[in-house]
Amino acid sequence: MEEIVVVSDIHAKTQASSSSKSLKKSIIRSRTVGYVPEPFDSEKLPPTLISDIRPFLRVANQIELEWPRVAYLCRFHAFERAHMMDPSSSGRGVRQFKTSLLQRLEQDEEDTILKRKEKSDLRELKRTYLKYEEYIRKHSGDSDKRTQMMSARGIASVLYEVLKTVTSGTGLETIAEAEEDNAKSEFYRPYNILPLDPGGEQQAIMQLPEINAAVMAVRNIRGLPLVENFQKPGPFSDILDWLQCCFGFQKGNASNQREHLILLLANIHIRQDHETQSMSKLGERTVNYLMKNLFRNYKRWCKFLGRKSNIWLPSVKLEEQQYKILYIGLYLLIWGEASNLRFMPECLCYLFHHMAYELHGVLSGAVSQATGDLVRPAYGGEPESFLNKVVTPIYKVIYKEAEKNKSGTADHSEWRNYDDLNEYFWSPECFQLGWPLRLDHDFFFVQSDDCHSSESLNAKGSKKKKLPIVEPQPTMEQSEIATTPPLKESSPLIWKDKVEDNVIDDKDREQKWLGKKNFVEIRSFWQLFRSFDRMWIFFILALQAMIIMAWHDLESPFHIFEKAVFEDVMSIFITSAVLKLIQALLDLAFIWKVRDTMDSSQSVRYMLKPVAAAIWTIILPVFYADSRRNSRCSLKQYQSWIGDWCLSSYTVTVAFYLGSNAIGMVLFLVPAINKYIETSNWRVCTAFSWWAQPRLYVGRGMQENLLSLLKYTLFWVALLFCKLYFSYQFEIKLLVKPTKRIMKIGLSAYDWHELFPKVKSNAGAIVAVWSPIILIYFMDTQIWYSIFCAVFGGIYGIFRHLGEIRTMGMLRSKFQSLAFAFNASLVPPSAKYNHSKKRGFFEQKHHKVLETEKNIVAKFAQVWNQIITSFRSEDLISNREVALMTIPMSLELGSGLVRWPVFLLATKFSTALSTAKHFVGKDEKLLKKIKKDNFTYLAVKECYESLKYILEVLVVGDLEKRIVSAIFNEVEASISKSSLLMDFRMSQLPDLLTKCIHLVELLVENKESDQEKVVIILQDMFEVVMQDIMADGSRLFDLLYCPQPLEEAAGFFKEVEPQLFSPFNGNTTILFPLPDSEPLQEQIKRFLLLLTVKETAMEIPVNLDARRRLSFFATSLFMDMPCAPKVRNMLSFSVMTPHYKEEVNFSMNELHWSQEGVSIIFYMQKMYPDEWKNFLERMECENLEDINLKGKDEELRKWASFRGQTLSRTVRGMMYYRKAIKLQAFLDMAEDEDIFEDYKFSEKRHDRKNGPHSLSAQLDALADMKFTYVLACQMFGVQKSSGDSQAQDIIDLMMRYPSLRVSYVEEKEVIGTKKAPKVYSSILVKAVNNLDQEIYRIKLPGVPFIGEGKPENQNHAIIFTRGDALQTIDMNQDNYIEEAYKMRNVLEEFLRHKERQPPTIIGLREHIFTGSVSSLAWFMSYQETSLVTIGQRLLANPLRVRFHYGHPDLFDRVFHLTRGGISKASKTINLSEDVFAGFNSILRQGCVRYHEYIQVGKGRDVGLNQISQFEAKVANGNSEQTLSRDIYRLGRQFDFFRMLSCYFTTVGFYFSSLLYLVLSGLEKAILLESKMQKIESLETALASQSYIQFGLLTGLPMVMEIGLEKGFLTALKDFVLMQLQLAAVFFTFSLGTKSHYYGRTILYGGAKYRPTGRKVVVFHANFTENYRLYSRSHFVKGFELILLLIVYDLFRRSYQTSMTYVLITYSIWFMSATWLFAPFLFNPSGFDWGKILDDWADWNKWIKNQGGIGVQQDKSWESWWKDEQAHLRHCGLHARIIEILLSLRFFIYQYGMVYHLDISKENKNFLVYVLSWLVLALIFVLTKAMNMGRLLLASNYQLSFRFLKAVLFLGALAIIIALYIVCDLSLKDLIVGSLAFVPTGWGLILIAQAVRPKIEDCGLWDFVQVLAQAYDYGMGVALFAPMAALAWLPIISAFQTRFLFNEAFNRRLQIQIILAGKKKHK
Repeated sequence: MEEIVVVSDIHAKTQASSSSKSLKKSIIRSRTVGYVPEPFDSEKLPPTLISDIRPFLRVANQIELEWPRVAYLCRFHAFERAHMMDPSSSGRGVRQFKTSLLQRLEQDEEDTILKRKEKSDLRELKRTYLKYEEYIRKHSGDSDKRTQMMSARGIASVLYEVLKTVTSGTGLETIAEAEEDNAKSEFYRPYNILPLDPGGEQQAIMQLPEINAAVMAVRNIRGLPLVENFQKPGPFSDILDWLQCCFGFQKGNASNQREHLILLLANIHIRQDHETQSMSKLGERTVNYLMKNLFRNYKRWCKFLGRKSNIWLPSVKLEEQQYKILYIGLYLLIWGEASNLRFMPECLCYLFHHMAYELHGVLSGAVSQATGDLVRPAYGGEPESFLNKVVTPIYKVIYKEAEKNKSGTADHSEWRNYDDLNEYFWSPECFQLGWPLRLDHDFFFVQSDDCHSSESLNAKGSKKKKLPIVEPQPTMEQSEIATTPPLKESSPLIWKDKVEDNVIDDKDREQKWLGKKNFVEIRSFWQLFRSFDRMWIFFILALQAMIIMAWHDLESPFHIFEKAVFEDVMSIFITSAVLKLIQALLDLAFIWKVRDTMDSSQSVRYMLKPVAAAIWTIILPVFYADSRRNSRCSLKQYQSWIGDWCLSSYTVTVAFYLGSNAIGMVLFLVPAINKYIETSNWRVCTAFSWWAQPRLYVGRGMQENLLSLLKYTLFWVALLFCKLYFSYQFEIKLLVKPTKRIMKIGLSAYDWHELFPKVKSNAGAIVAVWSPIILIYFMDTQIWYSIFCAVFGGIYGIFRHLGEIRTMGMLRSKFQSLAFAFNASLVPPSAKYNHSKKRGFFEQKHHKVLETEKNIVAKFAQVWNQIITSFRSEDLISNREVALMTIPMSLELGSGLVRWPVFLLATKFSTALSTAKHFVGKDEKLLKKIKKDNFTYLAVKECYESLKYILEVLVVGDLEKRIVSAIFNEVEASISKSSLLMDFRMSQLPDLLTKCIHLVELLVENKESDQEKVVIILQDMFEVVMQDIMADGSRLFDLLYCPQPLEEAAGFFKEVEPQLFSPFNGNTTILFPLPDSEPLQEQIKRFLLLLTVKETAMEIPVNLDARRRLSFFATSLFMDMPCAPKVRNMLSFSVMTPHYKEEVNFSMNELHWSQEGVSIIFYMQKMYPDEWKNFLERMECENLEDINLKGKDEELRKWASFRGQTLSRTVRGMMYYRKAIKLQAFLDMAEDEDIFEDYKFSEKRHDRKNGPHSLSAQLDALADMKFTYVLACQMFGVQKSSGDSQAQDIIDLMMRYPSLRVSYVEEKEVIGTKKAPKVYSSILVKAVNNLDQEIYRIKLPGVPFIGEGKPENQNHAIIFTRGDALQTIDMNQDNYIEEAYKMRNVLEEFLRHKERQPPTIIGLREHIFTGSVSSLAWFMSYQETSLVTIGQRLLANPLRVRFHYGHPDLFDRVFHLTRGGISKASKTINLSEDVFAGFNSILRQGCVRYHEYIQVGKGRDVGLNQISQFEAKVANGNSEQTLSRDIYRLGRQFDFFRMLSCYFTTVGFYFSSLLYLVLSGLEKAILLESKMQKIESLETALASQSYIQFGLLTGLPMVMEIGLEKGFLTALKDFVLMQLQLAAVFFTFSLGTKSHYYGRTILYGGAKYRPTGRKVVVFHANFTENYRLYSRSHFVKGFELILLLIVYDLFRRSYQTSMTYVLITYSIWFMSATWLFAPFLFNPSGFDWGKILDDWADWNKWIKNQGGIGVQQDKSWESWWKDEQAHLRHCGLHARIIEILLSLRFFIYQYGMVYHLDISKENKNFLVYVLSWLVLALIFVLTKAMNMGRLLLASNYQLSFRFLKAVLFLGALAIIIALYIVCDLSLKDLIVGSLAFVPTGWGLILIAQAVRPKIEDCGLWDFVQVLAQAYDYGMGVALFAPMAALAWLPIISAFQTRFLFNEAFNRRLQIQIILAGKKKHK
């Protein structure tokens, strides 16, 4: 029987092609042509049929070429199964699938019969099956064919199923043989990393001793209960198998966690010290280490609740390890199947607590007290029982509560989020849930949305329940491990059925909703005061104290201790008491809704706090008043500041008041004691800390060590001193005298006193003067923080060596030291040699490194060459640049000879030649001059040796060889005698160089036809040397050619010269062509480059990104980083990337599709011209058409995709980790001779046999063990079923990178039920044979995406990650090969911690790679760079408040999997899910660090609209953070200075931006209200805030960081250039975005994820889109400020033309203009006349279109307007009241304006204001009449409608004329009236929106809509008019293009062609 091919490449490729194209092109067959095999699409299947049908269809496609009839039978069987599963075709897509498959079967039936090789289908099928069985038997022991065996086994199993169906039970021999197929299929199972089946035992990874040790430990089931005790057919394979059967876990979960546990143990085991223990056996320290980390949170939970840990270990030492692994495996299985419960870590602790208790009972053989049987788990014995009976009930509670969120519109207090449900398990009440879970408990009761009583989730619906009385168990210390005594068979342990002891019946009790727990998120700005009350109290008290000091006009700070001053200053404690009372009342109000669910002791505390604060609020003022009245010291005289002052009763009272603060200060200075008190369960400590803080499970013990505390304390003390001193001197002190003058001004009456007839004071003027200054006082701390951030961050950056190598010139100067820096940082210690870094790098004369250092350069060269190769594969450099930058690898490196890259030696030889040509002097001075630049000396040395070597190979004639050898000997002899300049004429060297270059060029081409040319050149060279260069060349030749002297030398030369190097008597004197030797050819090419390259090192490489990357890599080698361990010993890690529907790859259609005439590929060519040129060179093509002709479309797709923000770019970057690990493992394992060779060549030399012991197999094994990459593609299953091309792109990625894994959620309908419920599963797949192969399937309790999408996506996939660390990467990020080499160093940071606390999150640096697209992208790049570098550098050290910002961070994986995961997912409140991971880590005593010696690429949005959407999302997230419990607990539990750091680096920045917005509206109040003359000091104080407007100081950190990394001259130049490109406009506009969305979200809610898109090309955004995005956030506010400024300018008094007016109004004018016109300034082609016309037409169409159901915002103004009010429809009553109160400002504005009308004749009567409302009502009536007329008459009665309009117009005109004649109405009155009534109408619209239900009841809503439409149209026209006017000027458009794309102009890119929208150019 012939050999079969399991899966041919043709089959695989055909199937992949058919899947990707979705069978769009069908093959038309005819009877004459015959049967043509065509694959049937096996991937695009209905979700309900995938798992059952796909294997048969895939096998049919695989065997169709060889066995067409069997393929037909497989498809027929698939059709039968599909029909049996869904006879009615009710499933989604089932009918279409069955129809398509049936048509294919009908088409193939007769054709395949003709192709049948046997007489019947049964025989054909039997024959095929037997062939595959024979193949399997033949190769069953061949581990080299594992992939083929798995494929054959899969095909055989499918054929067996079909065969069994066809035979229908007939007793054939084949069936008997095939009955063992199921058992055999276990021999080769799909696997992820470890092939744990018997067929994988010979794989390289399974041969690793640490893996073997871990596998043996996990498979140790000795002593476990026997099989008979469980319902399982067959023996247990290992501990995980036993636990799965015992507790009812899923099989897929057990398989997944089996591999997970083995890898964890193996990686820990290899890092242990093996001097005392064997590698082949798992050590106790390994298991203990994992237990300590895995159960630390569980033990703390037990300790907190006063319970003993249920981890019981046997007293027999031999069984202890097994028990530990059992407990570890149990926890991992619970975690792996917990689904959404993973966000609730203490809930998992509760489950583990009870299941561990049951596990102990099973292991100990305990007997049930009730039944007398052996103890069994409550939920064991049934498959999926843990999922169905434990996880699902709790999940349903989460799901129902999340539904009450109403997509983020419901108030947070109405539903329980993940944190609320988890915090229920922070109290002993959680044990009332019991075990088994009591589903009638209140925890499972979910209140419905429409009523307060709802049905329970309990199936029985019982409202009666048993509530246990839980008696607390004794506390166990954290380090304790309980040990059980050995059990005897004769005395079995008596076991209780219930965990709780006492249960009482409460038959009358009904279920109730538990509600929130410990915290309620309430929308209010008071949350800021509540969370950071200490900061606000400090600033308020400091302000009061400074005002008092300034009022007394103290000359010295010591005068504060004078009696009168001191008593006044002491009044700040009264203010303190009042503020603390406010804080206590706020706490009570905000926790009122959780008073019933809160712990009773905490409820008492919250009740007593206001009482105590109220008492102090009464006592302190009483004693203060008494002290002022009855002062015993008031008559005494004071000689000094401390002299004779006495203690009053008030002073004594204050001392008692400060007593508690004194204790806190002492504890602050001793953080260790403070931490112990907070974390201790000792009653004394608990009682002591009870008053200070609520006793919660998190937020305790967050203190840093004393050194860190001192550092950030000194930072803030210095900052606060500067801030307070500045505020005192330049803000407060300057205002005191003006204030006193205002108070002395007498007021007879106010202008408009009718509202306040009895008020005679000038308090309003004082408030107007002080309000802006007070706002500045509270806001400028943010400015001071920016200044200190710049200074201290810069100092830290200098100490960390940032920017030491900024240019290629700097790199060249330090290149020789890079090898030693590389050796010190990136080479494991064991591989180093003992050497001193201070010794000389190279021995000058012999060009060798020291003998003990010979391997250093070799290893560096291997890594360097891989970096250069990677650059070439990324098309950053050309082939020529590769040759210039590569370090040649050869055995010469072993002898110490180093040949540095040519780009370092370029031009050096020509420089030396020129120096020697014109040099006059001695040899020593020439040598010294050349050696002054070491690279010059090296270039001369190498060129000399290369020429010598080439001539030795080339010249083979005896005479010629003697001549050449003699010349070189003469040269060397002259050098040794220092007579080179005497013996040789250096002036002739350029002639020799020219001929030498010509010779080497011919040698490079190496063509036989050039032999004569080579001979001639050699002769010419010989003549130049002998006659022109050598002083006595004839003598040398005479000695060589003839022993006796010749008489006529000249004649002799003429006779001999032609014969040299020429063939003589048939013998060749030169070896040409040269032998085909790669090393020789490489050396010749290198020699040619050394002679001909004219570029300097500063010019190579040309690509700017390549330069930046090399510079940073070189700089990082000199930074402080842990020493790299060997790959075997490094920490293992995973990378996870969440993916939704973003681009994977650009398709060919997308590349060539022209948006506005510009295709993506054309855009890419113009934006990356050098990379495009390099790509064409690599593809060996001339242009784009050539690529298409040569069929390299796939390479083109990759090239373009790698330059966009696509998933493929991210995957390519992250897979560099694996590539780096393999090379580093090679350097660890390779011997010396291997290191001196090229890495790939050495690997191939060792892989002559592709077996498990080959070098590549060992490297792959180590890479697999240390690195895992998982894509969380939640939509992959849906995309694949629907035939989406993205699914095939993802499969292509898996095929390109075989170690890549994809996890997704499968949604499958259950057929046969009425409601067709859906089953959800988490699935992990990999690529096999160009198809995806399922590895693990874990069923979920329901839809997993019930919170925020991204964290839920991460959560479902995190169970498939592996390793000690986890790096979270977004799909818009990138990585670089040179940075990947440093990953093992970064991982060592988890083990190398200078403080006692190891880091749990390590932050990494980011590089924004989208900065060159446009000016906006450049601004964002610099802004983000300063945030992720200098900002986070300071946050991490010294401030210690860095959290988790974005996704290059590394997580301690074990720490976070036991503490809720790597993000939080509650809807809305966790919108910024990333930062909450940092909050959670810190609150749970974690530690976050940041390191800058490694960087990850990141893309950012490049258009203004995208940037604004992103900033709106971030502002929304920050507003939700303000309300969150995490910020509240951090603000309360941090010490004072760390709390300041937390505030000003999180929500404080956004609140300061909001204060800035408020300040802009208050500035004009000073001059409008005050009645004083010009006062210079007042002007100075008020103008001091104007610097804030420009944002210069807030940009200091950015300038500092640029200066550090690029040089301060470059930083200054870039900063000036940014201002010229309107960076101030951009940042001011962004400030408005942040302020608007932050403030609105806190008040009204509405936070949501805003997809920004990651578009490649920057195109023009139409006017309508800009208006929709910025109307409410910027345009309305801008128009409001413009109106205020106009009115202010109209009515300002003459004395107000001072510098104060100029400074204040200029800044407001600038901000107003920025908010109005920035979107159009930064809009490409915004002033193009053609675009203007198109935008105007589109705007009019949009404004007039009617909205309705299904009409999107971008199609109709009405739809957009309704969506803009969504936040008001869902907000509460208090938010509506706030909206109405804010709208009243327009009425006050109108009130002030109407009294300035000439028609009022200076009458200040209130009736004037009333009459203005009558006028406004008349205008509305006219508008309403016009609207009604349009509705009723416009369509059918056009003439009547025109008549109505004429009447209304003439009536209005008549009224105006009458008023003009009778009441002296002026034109100014019309203008001022318009300015007054237009804002009033807008205010009425805002109020109507807030009370919409009432307006709708009155029938006025349509009128409100028409009025709002008119306002929007008017604002649009006002914005459009100046744009249209400017568009007439061509220079405006050119100027805009220049400042928008200045970076493109500098790079000489053809940006005008892109913007013009021309067709693609080739």
